[in-house]
Amino acid sequence: MAKRDVKTIGYIGLGNAGFSMASNLPKNGYSLVVYDQDQKKVERAVREWKNTSSGASSSGTLKGRAFQDCDVIITMLPHGGIVRDVLIPQGAESGPGLASALRKGTIVVDTSSSSPFETQALGKDLDQSGIHLIDSPITQTYMHATDAGQSTLMVGCDEEQHFETVKPILECMASYIFHMGPLGSGHAMKTLNNYIMASSICALSDSLVTGQKFGLDPQKMIDVLNVGTGVNFPTLDTFRRDALTRNFNSGFGLALLVKDLGITQKFMENSAFETKLPGLLRKYLSHSLDVIGPERAAVADHTECIRGWEERAGGGLTIRKTENVSDIPAKDFEHRRLGLNRK
Repeated sequence: MAKRDVKTIGYIGLGNAGFSMASNLPKNGYSLVVYDQDQKKVERAVREWKNTSSGASSSGTLKGRAFQDCDVIITMLPHGGIVRDVLIPQGAESGPGLASALRKGTIVVDTSSSSPFETQALGKDLDQSGIHLIDSPITQTYMHATDAGQSTLMVGCDEEQHFETVKPILECMASYIFHMGPLGSGHAMKTLNNYIMASSICALSDSLVTGQKFGLDPQKMIDVLNVGTGVNFPTLDTFRRDALTRNFNSGFGLALLVKDLGITQKFMENSAFETKLPGLLRKYLSHSLDVIGPERAAVADHTECIRGWEERAGGGLTIRKTENVSDIPAKDFEHRRLGLNRK
């Protein structure tokens, strides 16, 4: 089957990552229909982007008819349960759902962070309506890489022709695209990516707290780690820029990370692999949400998890604040990129 041309794309979910990802599509000649529960974001997109229209009704709800001419629908929502509710809601009171308004052959690309098993189940249900599901969650080489279309996408897709159809669209939003395998494979890779990142965050938080109690300077610790074997994404980016400065503004929520670790736990269980680490990480990060408090937990940045470690350290400890963050010299990483230390 030949790859078909895509002209109109529906985009549902204009949050921190979704808004910037979607903005790259009109720049590359696609017509866009957008929806978000926050009507102001929809209005802003329609106002600022060419060839973009609203997919919202007059009351602000999603209007299925607005998406019926879309060749591809992209979702960027908090989790797979919401993706299912948008496409195939349960219960008559929820209405028919978006899937009922779509043409047969429409491709749905879910860039949310979801359970791979729930994604596979949703794919089977959508197949009954002739709609094809692809999972393509996001990770980044640096925070806010989505602004420049330089993120990384991990794709799960059963049919090669469907992947080839959406690949040009994905290339507008990402510099790195990996077809990981059949449906669910992208979300499997995403949960493992976030699991490894969460492990780094917790080990780093342990180290910053105990290091400062011993007398080490947290900023100097980060500097050492970034040219040592302990280097990781939080030391390079998020904790260096947002935790030590106490800006707590990386753009990725702590509650979402805790949710992702719940997906990891279920993934490990379904794989019949015994490990306590995902539960421990989730326990410590959930405690940080408790310390932050219910009034702010839903919006807290993931770097603010350090408050939980400070509370557990006792004695009123607060990680020493860094006032300014200097760029890391490129020479410090040239040998890592080129691998000149290896024969």
